[in-house]
Amino acid sequence: MSTSTIAILGGGRIGESLLSGLLSSGWRKPGDIVVTGRREERLRELSERYGVRTTLSNADAVASASLVVIAVKPQDFEVLLGEIGGLLTPTQTVLSIAAAIPTAQIEARLSESVPVVRAMPNAPSIVHEGIAGISAGTHAQEEHLALAEDVLSHLGAVTRVPERYMDAVTAVSGSGPAYFALLAEAMIEAGILLGLGRETSTQLVVQTMLGTAHLLRDEKMHPVELREAVTSPGGTTIQAIRELEQAGVRAAFLNAIQAAMERSRELAAGEP
Repeated sequence: MSTSTIAILGGGRIGESLLSGLLSSGWRKPGDIVVTGRREERLRELSERYGVRTTLSNADAVASASLVVIAVKPQDFEVLLGEIGGLLTPTQTVLSIAAAIPTAQIEARLSESVPVVRAMPNAPSIVHEGIAGISAGTHAQEEHLALAEDVLSHLGAVTRVPERYMDAVTAVSGSGPAYFALLAEAMIEAGILLGLGRETSTQLVVQTMLGTAHLLRDEKMHPVELREAVTSPGGTTIQAIRELEQAGVRAAFLNAIQAAMERSRELAAGEP
């Protein structure tokens, strides 16, 4: 293996989305990447689909890797670090995309001075439209953050935040797709209630959400500006907005996202 090898430890959905992004963008070739997993069938599938090297051995994968991406579930973290912690050196960079695991907890299981960058990507990363918050551990410098940004940019957008705000990132964007999915579900059901077919209602809602996102992102419209542009005096939209405000929807979102952040902190502290 070359010294520029990227080891992706964990061949699940997020690990595969990263692998796909790195290859489809041309940023890395199949020979530059090694992927690990716990099931031979899954690794065989990834090898056949992408042409990358795969192995059941995490220790073998990290041996010559310049970047080690930890993409396993939090419950598998301790076992993984027990396998590779003493093998890593300060010349390697660890990028953790495991939810709720602080960099200090990772660093405690690694050799001294190994740079660690923590990231929180979200579900749309699978279609390369995600966003990831990243933060630096004790030994991570600008070069390590830049490398993490470079890697994760192939899954979508990247933003840097101090680690103390990573639980907020988890609550807003990590859990965020579920909030939009719940909203979409409710709007689709409303369309069905009003007599639309499920397929038509779904198409109307999903495309409206997508188009709205493009207006907010690409046209740099402020949410208030967009809402006011759609809301005519005495019209249909203001009637709907009044009902939403009277139902306390805005306050419910504030409370829900704060609850998600508090739960993220509990998980990071090891609470069940």
